[in-house]
Amino acid sequence: MGNPANLPTPSALEAAAPARLSPSGERHLWFKEAAWSLWSPLGVFGIALIPYIALVELSGSAWVWAQPLLKGFGLLMVIWFVTIAGVRLGVPGVARMRALRNTARELLHELSGLLRKHGNKISPEAKLQLQAQANALNLARQGHAVDALDTELKKLAGLMDRTLGSLRRQSWSDVAFGVVLWLGVALLVRAVLIEPYRIPSGSMIPTLEVGDQIFVNKFLYGVRIPFINKVPFVLVRAPKRGDVIVFNNPVDTSVDFIKRVVGIPGDTIELFHNRLKINGQFQDRKVLSDNQVVWDKSPSTGEWAEDDRACELQENLTGLYHRIHQRARPLDGVAGGALNCEDFQIEHQGPYSVPPGHVFVMGDNRDNSLDSRFALGATHGRTERVEYVPLGNIKGKAMIIWLSWSHGGLFSGLLGGGGLRTDRLFLPVH
Repeated sequence: MGNPANLPTPSALEAAAPARLSPSGERHLWFKEAAWSLWSPLGVFGIALIPYIALVELSGSAWVWAQPLLKGFGLLMVIWFVTIAGVRLGVPGVARMRALRNTARELLHELSGLLRKHGNKISPEAKLQLQAQANALNLARQGHAVDALDTELKKLAGLMDRTLGSLRRQSWSDVAFGVVLWLGVALLVRAVLIEPYRIPSGSMIPTLEVGDQIFVNKFLYGVRIPFINKVPFVLVRAPKRGDVIVFNNPVDTSVDFIKRVVGIPGDTIELFHNRLKINGQFQDRKVLSDNQVVWDKSPSTGEWAEDDRACELQENLTGLYHRIHQRARPLDGVAGGALNCEDFQIEHQGPYSVPPGHVFVMGDNRDNSLDSRFALGATHGRTERVEYVPLGNIKGKAMIIWLSWSHGGLFSGLLGGGGLRTDRLFLPVH
């Protein structure tokens, strides 16, 4: 039988197929478009952050050399980001060409999916027209003529509206499903893997400053079921002494706290002149400073102020060295001078016996922390009630500081006392 009148031949359809770059040409165009995306520096740095986090979690001392490398790499990403933004703002047509190329790529991808999924519902004539126009758009996308690309893009969009109207509406529902799917993946990552947390108060000074932004490891202790506060099984290990944890306050479930685990199930905790005693053994410590200024931020006014002066000590918590602040009486009674770091304000606390399935937590700013000794805020400074943190309330372990907007940072004199603390970027939380 002959070819019916006005129907395109298979060879004509094949000839009208969208022109494509060679594999190397496609890669070149993809890299060129990616290089001018503001998301690329952020994405590349995010990828670099993953092995860094793993490294500092697995090796406690690796951050000493890895942190400067990551900060240098981060600076390169900032330069990349600023360069892209500057070129987009300063060079006419660059931003428009990129936007048109992105729109063209998405439209060609949509058309390819529609032809693959609904090709049998499209007449041969319409298919030929669509493929021919896609061919023209793809060629324009490879060039540098903004107006030509805009013209071909509008032609294909109009043709698709006329010939694939009902099918395009179905495709938009597919796009919506894809967006929902990605949102679901993001929420799953936040719920199970990593969650950001902002330090709201000075209870963990000097380890964590007000304004530090940290990442929390959500899977180390096991996947937690929210609302019922249960951890069905431990994935890697249980919380141990020295871990800095974020947890849902069992006394006031509307807030999350961050403290250091000092006692695990079965431990007995006591403090004598603020010196920690665990299971009958005093924990070693040494004085680092006898006149440390402590800055805190008022939650009501948002202003920075000198909260107090404290002794800064290095405490050995069963093998984990970390810094703490403790208030002490002035040496020789001289106000504003050195402190007597053997004469602390609280003489004795405890003993506290940690029950099964719970941990005992304290802040590193020992005299300004509503922790287990003070019923996690329920007693507001009175010591007759103790509160332990159930394991099911623990959200995860603090890993690194990824951003710090704290007292004394860059341009803090112009920004009310706070600024970017580059010295604290990517510090592990130990």
